[in-house]
Amino acid sequence: MGNSQSPPPNPRFNSASRAFTPKELEDLKSLFNSLAAQSQTNGQYVSSSVFQVYFGLKGPLGERMFDLATQGRKDDKLTFEDLVITKGTYVKGTNDEIEEFIYRLLDVTDDEILTRSDLDSVLVNMFNHIFQLKGSQPESSSHCYMVETFLNAATFSKDHEGRDKSMSFEDFKSWCTLVPSVKKFLSNLLVPPDPGRPGSKVPKLQYSENIDSSILLLRDEYAWHMGGALSHEELEEWKLLYHSSLNGLSFNTFLGNISNGDEPTVLIIKDREGYIFGGFASQPWERHGDFYGDVKTFLFQLYPKASIFRPTGANSNLQWCAVNFSSETIPNGIGFGGRINHFGMFLSASFDQGHTFSCTTFNSPCLSKTAKICPEVIECWGVVRKGLEQETTDVVKGTVLERFKEDRHMLNLVGIANASE
Repeated sequence: MGNSQSPPPNPRFNSASRAFTPKELEDLKSLFNSLAAQSQTNGQYVSSSVFQVYFGLKGPLGERMFDLATQGRKDDKLTFEDLVITKGTYVKGTNDEIEEFIYRLLDVTDDEILTRSDLDSVLVNMFNHIFQLKGSQPESSSHCYMVETFLNAATFSKDHEGRDKSMSFEDFKSWCTLVPSVKKFLSNLLVPPDPGRPGSKVPKLQYSENIDSSILLLRDEYAWHMGGALSHEELEEWKLLYHSSLNGLSFNTFLGNISNGDEPTVLIIKDREGYIFGGFASQPWERHGDFYGDVKTFLFQLYPKASIFRPTGANSNLQWCAVNFSSETIPNGIGFGGRINHFGMFLSASFDQGHTFSCTTFNSPCLSKTAKICPEVIECWGVVRKGLEQETTDVVKGTVLERFKEDRHMLNLVGIANASE
């Protein structure tokens, strides 16, 4: 009789709330109150425009995120319960829950069919956001170029009567392994935007002022793509160590230019077919008679498709650097993955040829149009890891060849004669 009843508790809100500590819930409430005040709604809800401005979300991606956050009500009203439920799923959920949320997020037309057009729209939106933050907005033609390479790595296997095939959830998960930068970005949208937001960071590319940037293979978008497989500390600064157009197609010059540090390196090749690909070497390029390296090493493709291939654990044949061996069982050159004479990627010491085969080390395909590599441009960048002490001692000075002089006599003694210098 006259007693008003409280609305029934929302089980999704109660479940999501348990994923947060009391302090985290308190912070979420403070954020909600601040955004609601900006929305001028007497503290009741957050408007779409305020939500998108705060999280730096614009265009179809921002609109779709708000639609998912408001449970598809289309009322332009984000409640505190909505915010907790969304964060509980998208930020605190299991990996499967987060991937399912992102998969739905990509469906910007909200027709439950994830098409190439949906991905195109999202990727353009992403590049606009990322490079606007960096302050070096690429031109739209560059966007189209990069969007196409990312789409070329995607699979659309789901059939629809009378329509083009769409991306299934399994297709999406496979795509995420090939383009981890996309997943990293889309997994961190409900974090206040700044250049340090995970998935938004682009390394600063350092090279001499007298170098014409148009000759460089590495561009900001490519660096961002590779950054999906790297730590935040490895995305501060990359410096040009070697370029074949500037230094000549010389293995010895290459080794000499990269020998003064123990930083990881990014090796990029453009071949005569126009394909661009390479490998991230987590260990220094030093003379070995066998494979070495660690699980941070990976292979990548940049054009005509963008993909990253990380170690599978099938074997430890990660990195190869053989210098001045005369044994046919130890091919001179540098490489990644696979096995001797059947590498995932290999450049001979002549630097004028190489090969690329599919390999279980990285579960990578042939990286070019054919297995034979005929390099047109070879480029290498050093990854400067800020915050780590950079030691420069007499041990690391000079070329790789100079540091190997001491063990040549030993190799001769065991019957492996070295080639002449």
